[in-house]
Amino acid sequence: MQVFIAGDSTAAEYAPESYPQLGWGMVLKCAFGDDVTVRNYAKNGRSSKSFIDEGFFAQIETEIRRGDTLLIQFGHNDSKSEDPKRFTAPDGDYKAWLSRYLEMARAKRAQPVLITPVTRRKFENGVLVDTHAPYAKAMRELAASTRTPLIDLTADSMKWIAGLGDDASKRFYLVYTPEDHVARFPDGIVDNTHFSELGARRVAELVAERMAQLELPVSKRVLRTRPGLMVDAPMGGPGCNR
Repeated sequence: MQVFIAGDSTAAEYAPESYPQLGWGMVLKCAFGDDVTVRNYAKNGRSSKSFIDEGFFAQIETEIRRGDTLLIQFGHNDSKSEDPKRFTAPDGDYKAWLSRYLEMARAKRAQPVLITPVTRRKFENGVLVDTHAPYAKAMRELAASTRTPLIDLTADSMKWIAGLGDDASKRFYLVYTPEDHVARFPDGIVDNTHFSELGARRVAELVAERMAQLELPVSKRVLRTRPGLMVDAPMGGPGCNR
């Protein structure tokens, strides 16, 4: 069985020199045994529209087959109203673009699963702000109207980050000071969208837990214990063994 990921930079693959940045799609493999292959096609900066326009959708369409699963997470870049190549309106063509993924997967006898956008780390007066609300709402509506399984990653990730609070949540994103001595960011960085290794692993755990609960064929393949995702210290890369 194959699990395909169509998404943006929060799930994407990164080269070793980009460490400690990881996308959650890089470590989702740690939720499965050898009988499942994760095919991560998520790409930096893509929206539901540009992912199709730039040919990545077609690659998945060529390779996906009956019994596979297609995870679909977009919204971060769909909101970029200043860029017509990526922008989709949450109350308009966002649903239409997403529907193409659902139709393709079903035509291939594969199982589509919609995933609402993972949260950004944005606190105002101590309260985590939902920066993707219109897109998450639109995706929930599409899932309901098309009877498509949904992982509400917006809700799950917001609950997790809000529970940690502003300071404690920093370690799960690319937030470093020069004193942290991170080779890639010698001058420090504050990136509240993309994940550190620990953040990518925890988000993959959220996705895996919901996949296990969906009662789909792939649900039975999710490992009951996932030590490669629930780690307290970085492992130095996207591997699954401590």
